[in-house]
Amino acid sequence: METMWRMNWNKRIAIVFASLALVLPMISVGGEHPNLIMTKSGVEKIRAELGSVPLFDETLKNVRQEVDAEIESGIDTPIPKDYSGGYTHERHKRNFFIMQKAGVLYQILQDEKYAKYVRDMLFQYEAMYKDLPLHPKTRSYARGKLFWQCLNDSNWLVYVSQAYDTIYNYLSAEERQQLEDNLFRPFADHISIDSPQFFNRVHNHSTWGNAAVGMIGLVMGDDELVERALYGIPFEDIDVAAKDDDGGFIFDKDGKAGFLANLDEPFSPDGYYTEGPYYQRYAMYPFLIFAQGLHNAKPDLEVLRHKDGVLLKAVDALLALADKDGEFFPLNDGQKGMSYDSGALVSAVDIAYHLGEQDPRLLSVAKDQGRVLLDDAGFSVALAIRDGEAQPFEKKSVNLSDGPDGDQGGVAVLRYGNEDLTLVYKYAAQGLSHGHYDKLSFSLYEQGDEVLQDYGLARFVNIGQKGGGNYLKENTTWAKQTIAHNTLTQNETSHFRGIYEVGSKHHSELYFYAGNDSDVQVVSAIEKNAYPGTKIHRTMALIKKENFEKAFLLDVLKVNSDSKNQYDLPFYYMGQVIQVNFNYDSPMTLGALGSNNGYQHLYVESSGRPSGDNTKFSWMDNRKFYTLTSATEPSDELLFTRLGANDPEFNLRRDPGFMIRRKDAADTVFASVVEPHGSYSPVSELAINSNSSIRELKVVYDDKNYTAVSIEDLEGQTSLFVLSNIDASVSEKHELKIDGKAYRWTGPYHHVEIK
Repeated sequence: METMWRMNWNKRIAIVFASLALVLPMISVGGEHPNLIMTKSGVEKIRAELGSVPLFDETLKNVRQEVDAEIESGIDTPIPKDYSGGYTHERHKRNFFIMQKAGVLYQILQDEKYAKYVRDMLFQYEAMYKDLPLHPKTRSYARGKLFWQCLNDSNWLVYVSQAYDTIYNYLSAEERQQLEDNLFRPFADHISIDSPQFFNRVHNHSTWGNAAVGMIGLVMGDDELVERALYGIPFEDIDVAAKDDDGGFIFDKDGKAGFLANLDEPFSPDGYYTEGPYYQRYAMYPFLIFAQGLHNAKPDLEVLRHKDGVLLKAVDALLALADKDGEFFPLNDGQKGMSYDSGALVSAVDIAYHLGEQDPRLLSVAKDQGRVLLDDAGFSVALAIRDGEAQPFEKKSVNLSDGPDGDQGGVAVLRYGNEDLTLVYKYAAQGLSHGHYDKLSFSLYEQGDEVLQDYGLARFVNIGQKGGGNYLKENTTWAKQTIAHNTLTQNETSHFRGIYEVGSKHHSELYFYAGNDSDVQVVSAIEKNAYPGTKIHRTMALIKKENFEKAFLLDVLKVNSDSKNQYDLPFYYMGQVIQVNFNYDSPMTLGALGSNNGYQHLYVESSGRPSGDNTKFSWMDNRKFYTLTSATEPSDELLFTRLGANDPEFNLRRDPGFMIRRKDAADTVFASVVEPHGSYSPVSELAINSNSSIRELKVVYDDKNYTAVSIEDLEGQTSLFVLSNIDASVSEKHELKIDGKAYRWTGPYHHVEIK
C-alpha cells in the first residue's frame, strides 16, 4: 500500500511542480558553501575581526568550551525510546545543537577537529537511520524516528542542515552522496511525504517541518525539496484523519500548506502570530533561519518582503508582547518565564537587525541577551554594539490585530509610564489548537510582576515525570476553559461550549482603541458569539488621577442577553489576602465549585454577600498592596476560590481567586477598579499607604446608548467615565444628562473630573 501511495504521489508531484513552474518563481539552489546562515564572504569578515568584537568573541569562547567538552566526552547516538525529558530524547536533542555549533566553529576557527566531529556523528546517524523504525512511543499524531514526534525530528534536521552546510566542502563527494541518499533525503521524506498530516498544516509544527525540508534542500541543491517546503505537497491522495497532540486538530483538505502559507495565515499584517507569543517565539526560529537561508541562497525570492515584510514586523510585535523583565505574556498555551533570553529570540533579534533596516533599538535587546549568533547576522549585531550604535528599546502601548487580514480581533497592551502598570487585553481569534476559550480576558502587571494573572498552560515542559513532559489532561480540563481566565463565564459553560470547531469560526471585535493619552488609555471590544443570544462589551482603561499614588485600571463589563443567566466574573490575584469589607463563611471541608468546564478544579474557600453598594478586597504581593473595588448588588455572591480540586497528581498550581457571581440576570454591568497602592518593608516593618484611595465606585447611568461610572476618592474628588455603547466614531458628538447635569464630548468615551 505504501509503495503504491508513493508511486502515485511521485506522478502527481511531477504534474503539480510542472504547473507551478508556470506561475511561481523558479527555485534554483546549490552553489558555494556555506550558504545558509553563514556565507563565504561573511566568514572572511568574521575571521578578520576576531579578538576585536567583544560580544562576538565572548560568545565564541563560551561555545568553544561547550563543544570541546562534548567532543571530549565522545559521541553517543542511542536507539530512541523516550518521551521528552528522557535520556535518548535529550541526547539526540543535545547532539543537533552541538553539531550546529561545531560546524560554525569549524568555519570560523578552521580547526578540522570540529568538522571531523560533525562528520563522524552524521555517519553514526546514517548507519542508524537506514533501518530505524518509527519511534516506539505511540502517543503522537505524527511519529518521528529519532524522536516521538515529527516535530522534534524536524528540529533535528533544521539544525543539522546548518551543520552539513558548514562542513559540505570538507566531505568528499562520495561521503556527501552516502549521507544524502541514506540519511537526509529519507529523513526529509518521512517528515513530509510519510507525514502529510504533520507537514501540510498551518501550525508551528508544520513551520518546523517546512523549514527542515527546505533547508536540507538548499544545502543539497535539491530543487524539489525546496519547492515542497515552500508550497507543501499535493493534497490529492492524502487520506489522513487525526487529532494532534495539542488537542483538536483534524486534517482537512483546505489546500493551504507550505512555508509561505504559514507566513500568510497565522500572522496578521501587524506581525501578531495567532497562537500567541509563546508559540510565536518557538516558530520564529524556523521562520527566520529558513528565510535567512533563502535570502542567502536565492535572494530573488525576496521572502523577507513576503506579505509586506511580515516576518520582520513579527519580531517587533513579539518584543512588544513581553513584560518589563522581557518575559512573554502567557496568552493561549504559554509557559510562564519564557523570555527574550530564549535562543530563538537571540536568533530573531540578530537576523531581524542584519536583514532588516538595522534598527538600533534591537541592539540594546541583544546586549541584554548577552550573546549573539556565530554567523553573519550575529557578527553584524556585535560589531554595531561595539561601535556604540545601540539605542534603548522602549516598549509603548500597542494594539496588534489578529487574523491573516488583520480583521479577526486582536491583543491590546496598554502601558502607563515605564511599565508601572501594564494591561494585556485579549479579544483575539481562537489561536488554532493552542487557543483558549477566553474572549475579552485580561491580565495585569506592575513593573513586570503579575497582579492579576493568566494561568498559561498546564504542562511541565521536558520534565519526564509529568506526562513525559507533554501537555497534561488538565490543560484541557482547566487551562483552556473560560473560568480559568479573568473574563465572564455564563451558566458555568465555557465560551463556544469549549468546542474548537465552533470557536475557530468566531472572533471578538474591536470597538475602539485609544492608547496615546498618557493619563487615560482605553481599549474596548465586543463579543457576540461566545454564548447564543448574549452580547458582552468590555471596556478597560488605565487612568492616572492626581489624588492617587499610582495609575489604576477601570474595568466596565456590560452584558446584554435574551434570557436570564448566572454570570461568574473571576479575578485571579497573586499574593496574600489583607482585608475585605464583607462577611463570609469558610467551610470546614473544601468542596469543588462545580462538576465540569473547569469548575471541578476550583475549591470554594469561603463565600459571602456584599455589605453595601461597593465590595472591596485588598491583597499584598511582592511587598505591594492592591485593592479591587467593585460595584455590586445585594444578591451577588462573593467567592474565594483555590485551584486544586480533583487534581490527585498535583498537576495544577494552588492559585487563589476572587469571584463575583450574579444570578438570575439578563442585562447587567460589572464595574470594577483594580488599584495598586503603597508598599511594605520587612526591614523597617512599615506599611505605607496600605489602604485604597477610593471612597465609592458607582454605575451612575446605563442604557443601550451610554454607560457611565463615577469614582470618588477619599479627598472628595469625583471623576466620571462615560462610554458610548453604540457609536465608536472619533468624530461623533455626544450629549448626555446625568443627575441633572449635561455632559458634552466628541468620540467614543469621555473622562472628566466633576467639581
